Amino acid sequence: MAAPLEVVVTSDSGSQLWNSTVFDLYSGSSLLSYRGGNSSARTLSLLRGEFLLSAQVGKNFINVWEIQRKDQLQQKIVCPGVVTCVTASPDGLFLAAGVAEAIYLWEVCTGKLLSVLSRHYQDVTCLKFTDDSSHFISGGKDNLALVWSLCSVIQLDLNHTPDPRHVLSRHSLPITDLHCGLMGAQARVATASLDQTVKMWELSSGELLLSILFDVEIMSVTFDPCEYFLFCGGTDGNIFQVSLCSQSLSRDKSFQSDNDGNQVFKGHRNLVTCLSVSMDGTLLASGSHDETVRLWDVQSKQSIRCLAHKGPVTNVLITAAPANMFLPDSRPAVPLPRFSRHLHASEGDGGESGDVCVRLAPCTQEEEETYLQKADRLSSLMNAVTDKSVFGDGENTKVRVAELEEEVQTLKKINKDLYDFSSQLITKPT
Repeated sequence: MAAPLEVVVTSDSGSQLWNSTVFDLYSGSSLLSYRGGNSSARTLSLLRGEFLLSAQVGKNFINVWEIQRKDQLQQKIVCPGVVTCVTASPDGLFLAAGVAEAIYLWEVCTGKLLSVLSRHYQDVTCLKFTDDSSHFISGGKDNLALVWSLCSVIQLDLNHTPDPRHVLSRHSLPITDLHCGLMGAQARVATASLDQTVKMWELSSGELLLSILFDVEIMSVTFDPCEYFLFCGGTDGNIFQVSLCSQSLSRDKSFQSDNDGNQVFKGHRNLVTCLSVSMDGTLLASGSHDETVRLWDVQSKQSIRCLAHKGPVTNVLITAAPANMFLPDSRPAVPLPRFSRHLHASEGDGGESGDVCVRLAPCTQEEEETYLQKADRLSSLMNAVTDKSVFGDGENTKVRVAELEEEVQTLKKINKDLYDFSSQLITKPT
């Protein structure tokens, strides 16, 4: 049988035989099981497509498996307290975890703890990166969702405390889940709360776009890939589908089932803790405290498969199957280092003399033009010259355009060489 393109990775809090299980998305057959403890909610994450991570329920460590070695625990990342949520950046460079009211951010290639962010007043409940890894969003029991810019968090000056880019503060009760859409810093973010609302925000400005009031508390939320629909899991076992393309959509509304796309998926008998949508948007996976994972056909709203578990389901993730998941003899391209429990400049965690670490930092010479600034200037010059040539400014403008295009190509080559050099430094075995 050919390896599946998409798989469902699930975990529950009651199984004694395995921690997480991989199912075929379309047949529902069990493909792999990862042994060792039980996974806490909002902590199951894939790192670089080579490692599976999840935090142990009620413990202060994160379990790590090589994706193809299901029976052998790779290592444990020890944290200063009980881990409440975990997420890895899509580019595989950073790992973030919530520990009580603090957020811990590690650099994956070195294992160094880069920052500890303590801006929440109560426990952090959920963490998500944007798809371009430029920002991450944290939600907490203090009713707040904070938007963090990665470049402002990664810094060498430990005396300066980073501030969030936006504070999303319209919820009146703890935030239970959040989901970040596509388009990087221009993405839309949905937050669910015990105040029976789901709110959608514009990441770039922090503005509230939509607030939907339900009859029950909402425990989970997600978009479909095209962001036509918002799926919300309630404490009554229902899953609410909200159309984001309705002509009558106002900023504040109450959910009502109608023919415009607002529908209800009925089947679970207890609160719905986690949701995930397939890459083509046709299938929805949901996990519940009724100890089942259900696969739904989005168009018909019918449950097409029910996967039984041994306890309340804590995580459900539909993902593209990593290339080496079903190759037992394969190994990760880059070994996972030992993760530090202290900030990289703290006592006992000083770097070795030969360490070279490339990370974002503020420009120290303000008078020196950066690559992006130079590219923007050249682009504006090219547009201006092109406008002149349209109105007949002669051969000199055409020559100038050719010169500018050649300079842009040179800058692109320099940028690529710098990227290749940085990649070699980061992936160089220690």
